[in-house]
Amino acid sequence: MGILLLKEVIPITIGQAVRERIIELCREHGISINKLSDMSGVTQSTVNSIVSGRTNGATIATIKKLCDGLGITIQDFFNSALFLSLEQELK
Repeated sequence: MGILLLKEVIPITIGQAVRERIIELCREHGISINKLSDMSGVTQSTVNSIVSGRTNGATIATIKKLCDGLGITIQDFFNSALFLSLEQELK
């Protein structure tokens, strides 16, 4: 009989989830953050601010541009386990 390991789900903010998803998608597509900036038309400083955490969140318009650059839909962007355990934004 196998061993069942349970992972603790730690809630993250939407900003953290977006940041991690961008990094994940860049890895999947084999591109750098700077290349994503070029492909999407989003300024390098904006993408770097999102990924570094200097900006706590990205607008939907920015996420859409990043998706367009990657050739994915916005649904594909949010179709990730990262968005299943978001912490409550209202406190």
